[in-house]
Amino acid sequence: MDQGTRRTWTFLSNHGHVLVAVSRNPHARIRDLAVDVGVTERAAQLILRDLEESGYITKEKVGRRNVYRLAAEGRLRHPAESTVRIKALLALFAEA
Repeated sequence: MDQGTRRTWTFLSNHGHVLVAVSRNPHARIRDLAVDVGVTERAAQLILRDLEESGYITKEKVGRRNVYRLAAEGRLRHPAESTVRIKALLALFAEA
């Protein structure tokens, strides 16, 4: 297969990418998160809702903006990684 027909994939899901983006900028607008992750604004909204409903983030309204807070002590969802805390995953992507 050449580059034009090769399937692309990443190690993180879009949910993981949004979580990392929020950890880097908890004041980001949904539009900015969508651009950072490479998804539509609607997809970013749905992912944020999933993360909030699952307890991985909380949302606080500050003025006209949302500020997101991470539940860093939470654990990854997949049984194979369920002993790993969110903060350990995010530490891998911390900007130096």
